[in-house]
Amino acid sequence: MRFRRTILALATLPLALGTAHAQDRLPTIPPQDYTPEQKQAAESFAQARGKPPFGPFEPLMYSPEVMTLARSMGDYLRFKPKIGTTLSELVILMTARRWTQDYEWYVHAPIAEKAGISADIIAAIRDGRRPALMSDDETIVYDFTSELQDTKRVSDATFARAEARFGKPAIVDLAAISGYYTLLAMELNAARYPIPKDGQPLPRLPE
Repeated sequence: MRFRRTILALATLPLALGTAHAQDRLPTIPPQDYTPEQKQAAESFAQARGKPPFGPFEPLMYSPEVMTLARSMGDYLRFKPKIGTTLSELVILMTARRWTQDYEWYVHAPIAEKAGISADIIAAIRDGRRPALMSDDETIVYDFTSELQDTKRVSDATFARAEARFGKPAIVDLAAISGYYTLLAMELNAARYPIPKDGQPLPRLPE
């Protein structure tokens, strides 16, 4: 019995340690510890966003060059995409769900609802379901994004519908939003970046 308890304790130890140290991979760097390159990147970030680096940009500060490039791309794709900021939030939520990225979801679910994405659509995406009721534009964007993320391709029919409705420049932005927030989700997941204490983790879905 004692041997069995010891084996069980050893088996669960990696899980316990993983939880205890989940936030220690790329901890937020205190500004007083910035290198000259990090300091310059943080100053550029504050000039562009009006506040210090936050969220995914905190772990990215370990590579200030990548952080600055990511911030620059985000300045456009987050605020000025040719697809519009309402439909872009739909793509962001789909990306956060695909990667089960809790922080990305925590930040953007309220933004999406405020931008005009219905609570029913948000709940369906959260639960891994196709939303039952979507506008024509939402359906086009959902189908394009789900095909791109699930099959790594977009069918001719889906591409044609998106092109006819939005045009080629917007299609470039539509795919770029998916790619950009995939980058952030990957960085956040690799860093095990925590969600705030008032946040709820996304349901873990079967792979």
